[in-house]
Amino acid sequence: MAEHAASCEGVVRIYWSPGGEVHALKGVDAVLPAGSLTALTGPSGSGKTSLLKILAAQDRPTAGLAVVAGEPLTALSGRRLRALRRRHIGYVFARPPDNLQPELTVVGHLREAGRLRGLPRPVVRQETEELVGLLGLTERADHRPDQLSGGEQQRLAFAQAVVGSPALVVADEPTGELDSATTADLLGVVRRLAHRGTTVLVATHDPQAAEVADQVLAMRSGTIAAEQVAGRRLAVIDGNGRLQLPDEVLRRFHTRRVEIDVDESGVHLREPS
Repeated sequence: MAEHAASCEGVVRIYWSPGGEVHALKGVDAVLPAGSLTALTGPSGSGKTSLLKILAAQDRPTAGLAVVAGEPLTALSGRRLRALRRRHIGYVFARPPDNLQPELTVVGHLREAGRLRGLPRPVVRQETEELVGLLGLTERADHRPDQLSGGEQQRLAFAQAVVGSPALVVADEPTGELDSATTADLLGVVRRLAHRGTTVLVATHDPQAAEVADQVLAMRSGTIAAEQVAGRRLAVIDGNGRLQLPDEVLRRFHTRRVEIDVDESGVHLREPS
């Protein structure tokens, strides 16, 4: 397994509209370790959706390098990009019904996902049995989506996304329509799926997702403003040497200027006197 499922280096995304340029991403640097669960947080308009689309290979950066499953996205033709999505990337939408086909059963969804990824039938049968058990859907195996709860539908959505062990599963607000208890149950399942070997990136406003994630990337104004890894909160220095400070720290510097002191104990920032 590769060390990283996906990474970004200096990723910029500019959209052009009649009103002018919109700089959605401004030099994003990020790494998604293989077999990890990453929560992507931030207010609306912070760039989450733009970054999500690039890492899902649904869009390309205007500048910078984005790599998924070892493939630099800007170097791929449209055909190879579609092949990358089909084989190496799973996607889960916010609304449970948007992920599923009404005529297919739980088992039918998983078998169809395996077929689309080109897996041999024996492999699909084995993985279907394993995933149905792992997600607690054994008694629902022959049920269609309209016979499942919202939480069960989202569990099934993640299950079909990980069939064939893609490098990355991208989920856009997957808990947005679930209550707190169902959200906690789903996130536990997602964490197990990630640790099974498939990296999962979840864009979310839900604090529960950030609590169970291996890594949290907090976005602000098109950049990664902070990271949290193994309980440690980290500020981010981008490729141009700019230090991204968390909002509560930034508010302390009213002039947007800092004095920097360097001594044996470390580097210290304080408001100019």
